[in-house]
Amino acid sequence: MPTVTDFNQPAKKPSPPSERATVLGGLVKAESMVQIALALPLSTVIGWVIGDALGRHFHAEWPAIAGLIFGAVAGFVQIVRIASKANRDSR
Repeated sequence: MPTVTDFNQPAKKPSPPSERATVLGGLVKAESMVQIALALPLSTVIGWVIGDALGRHFHAEWPAIAGLIFGAVAGFVQIVRIASKANRDSR
């Protein structure tokens, strides 16, 4: 059971984050920003390349266009996922 003297003592202040933890937190934020910057262009190019390869195999032009659209949609989905995770972590 706490005594009266326990309540009279000032609360301990939390220790400030170490310099290493601060640097690592900054690197993690920078890494997520790089992911956002690369997600859309890379997924679009990868979708187009796969669609183009399928189009050459099946002698058609539409798979390249479908791959381009599918890659762009996948890039947007990835950007939304990264942004929502960053928003959740910042709370």
